[in-house]
Amino acid sequence: MIVAGIPAYNEEKTIARVILFAQKYADAVIVCDDGSEDMTAEIAQKLGAVVIRHDKNMGYGLALQSIFKKANSLSADILLTIDADGQHDAREIPTLIGPIMDDKADVVIGSRLLEGGSDIPKYRRFGIKFLTKFTSSGGNNHISDAQSGFRAYNRRALESITLHEQGMGASAEILMKAGDEGLRVVEVPVQTHYKGLETSTHNPIRHGLNVFATIIRLIVEERPLFYLGLPGTMLLIVGSGFGIYTLYNYVYVGHYIVLSTTLASIAFILTGAFFVFTAVTLYAILRIVQKTSTK
Repeated sequence: MIVAGIPAYNEEKTIARVILFAQKYADAVIVCDDGSEDMTAEIAQKLGAVVIRHDKNMGYGLALQSIFKKANSLSADILLTIDADGQHDAREIPTLIGPIMDDKADVVIGSRLLEGGSDIPKYRRFGIKFLTKFTSSGGNNHISDAQSGFRAYNRRALESITLHEQGMGASAEILMKAGDEGLRVVEVPVQTHYKGLETSTHNPIRHGLNVFATIIRLIVEERPLFYLGLPGTMLLIVGSGFGIYTLYNYVYVGHYIVLSTTLASIAFILTGAFFVFTAVTLYAILRIVQKTSTK
């Protein structure tokens, strides 16, 4: 069973076209209306889509979580996700799900950058490449477009990927968890059309910062002793050095305290101690979770 999932927020102008095209290739269409204030949900319902309604706008990640959950309840063999604003060409769905149908992939990403045919604004292209580089380093996936919403998942991926991120960082979280689970991630080139579309309800800078913060958090949570504990230890050493210098000046030089050096020592030691404490706490929690999951 092939299911198409469409996260939507105030997309009454384009949702009908996306649903009608998706229905040509999918056995069922799920629309998660994420607190829209227009007729998005009503239009989707009249066109025969399975509609999930959030009482308020809860974020792209939570919309995806609702779609994943519903797809699992429908026993979907393949879930494809497509944006509601019409930027993707639903006629490319067969290309998107092809690697899964051929058992060559567990997750397929419709990349806007592989063949350079998409009319992506330069600032978006730069942001996509920048965020993709960090996502790939954290998830062991060498891909070109980590932010594409045009994707497909097989049953194994649906059952093994559990989302926690509520905002736009969910796209990165999926790929990083796919890497952790050893899922096969493949890209296929797709066309994207931005001209004349209101392609995002999110400020692009806020969007980028949200995704970047999610990537950093996920990377740190994966190896807290390295990414927090090591810098914290270095800060403690530097702070201790400043402290020793201050003490030496007071005892052996002029019996006076250099305020700037003293404050620097305190700042480095407190920050380093916080980093080390956080790293040890996260590491302990991860070990507990790992032991619990293996029982």
